[in-house]
Amino acid sequence: MKELIDMKNIKLAERNGNGRSVVRVGNLSVGKDFVLIAGPCGVESEEQTIETAVKVKEAGADMLRGGAFKPRTSPYAFQGLGLAGLKILAKARDITGLPVVTEVLDTRDVSWVSEYADVLQVGARNMQNFSLLKEVGKTQKPVLLKRGMHATLEEFLNCAEYILSEGNPNVMLCERGIRTFETFTRNTLDLSAVPALRMLSHLPVIVDPSHGTGKVELIEPMSLAAVTAGADGLIIEVHRNPKEALSDKEQALVPGQFAVLAKRARKVREFMGCLE
Repeated sequence: MKELIDMKNIKLAERNGNGRSVVRVGNLSVGKDFVLIAGPCGVESEEQTIETAVKVKEAGADMLRGGAFKPRTSPYAFQGLGLAGLKILAKARDITGLPVVTEVLDTRDVSWVSEYADVLQVGARNMQNFSLLKEVGKTQKPVLLKRGMHATLEEFLNCAEYILSEGNPNVMLCERGIRTFETFTRNTLDLSAVPALRMLSHLPVIVDPSHGTGKVELIEPMSLAAVTAGADGLIIEVHRNPKEALSDKEQALVPGQFAVLAKRARKVREFMGCLE
């Protein structure tokens, strides 16, 4: 009984004086390598997704993001293409070589989404979906866990604990903004969370300035600030024609804007590395 009680007090996500974890995604070592994840909010068509994938690869992206399933505020909004979307993402991976990051919404979908995805994303709305956390924890797939919009850092790390406690060590934390009284931005991007999480946990920290701000004009400056704060990577929404996007058109960069951001972010990362 004492042994069981002691195990309950172990926090697998805590730093505990250990070094930082590295999560392997294909040939990437997230936590060691600085990574750029880019792509459309939603997979809308094969042509749109593959064109965007090719362009973000040329611009310096390391992974492709894209939603085959879209949790939307309204049930009448675009919900994603489902299985067809996953197949499109897999084809984009075959063409570009970019590992695929896509969201899984339901415990029933984890096993077959894992067949197509390289990284399983658990979105902000599902951060405390404990059944889903346990299910992705039973896989060995890398998991990108997004912070809930009302979650404290303690609550965020406890959700990571659910995944880790099921035997999956491949967890990446994602700060994507929290809900405050501010209405100018979509969310308030809490960049203080980056050094705080690095102090509290050994897990890699990714920042999402697209959802964190909701405004194209703010994405680059907040991306560079995130790199300066110590982020291990960025996840950016990119669309070939944001005006035609079926979701999040206000926060999608065009490929040319992403190319400039990627170049500048890597320069900042290189500079910060020289200071270590």
